[in-house]
Amino acid sequence: MKKVIWILVILVLAFSIYWFKFKPVETVDAAKSAPLKVMKHSPEFNRSIDTMMTAYLDLKAAFVEADSVQAKVAAQKFLLVSDSLKLDELKKDTAGIAESAAMQLNDIKANAESLLKQPNLTEMRQDFRMVSESIYPLLKTIHYEGKTLYWQNCPMAFGEGKEANWISNTAEIINPYLGKKNPEYKATMLHCGEVKDSILAQ
Repeated sequence: MKKVIWILVILVLAFSIYWFKFKPVETVDAAKSAPLKVMKHSPEFNRSIDTMMTAYLDLKAAFVEADSVQAKVAAQKFLLVSDSLKLDELKKDTAGIAESAAMQLNDIKANAESLLKQPNLTEMRQDFRMVSESIYPLLKTIHYEGKTLYWQNCPMAFGEGKEANWISNTAEIINPYLGKKNPEYKATMLHCGEVKDSILAQ
């Protein structure tokens, strides 16, 4: 009987030693395999994003004024600052954030380049719509840390049932698709639209 008790005691001790010795190793391995989170960007990174968004808002303002010449000037500046984004620090994240951000930025630049080639405001606004559709997910992907922005929508930007979105730095709707000088509505549809989302610092 004593032999059985000693065997049980030895087994319990052996199991306890194994459990406490090897359990932490598994936890460390799991932590190592988890993707790193980019929670705080460098000041340079944030400044480059803020500069790009300022250029985007200048482009939006040109469309509000229905100024095709100023829109192309703003688009050129927007392209220039987009090329200068400091995205390299995203590469330390193992969750594919850098790759996603690079693809979104390529879409942004391709549509801005297309905008420069368009012959009229309507076609330019279509490309602006696509620029906006790519910037919105980019800001989410990179964990945007700037001032609050607003994702806004006009349900009839290109006619009844043909909606489009844009980003604004104010909750007030100032529509870049219908603008102040619309051939049909004049300035009566300047405030047509609604806020669909807030892009908050993360």
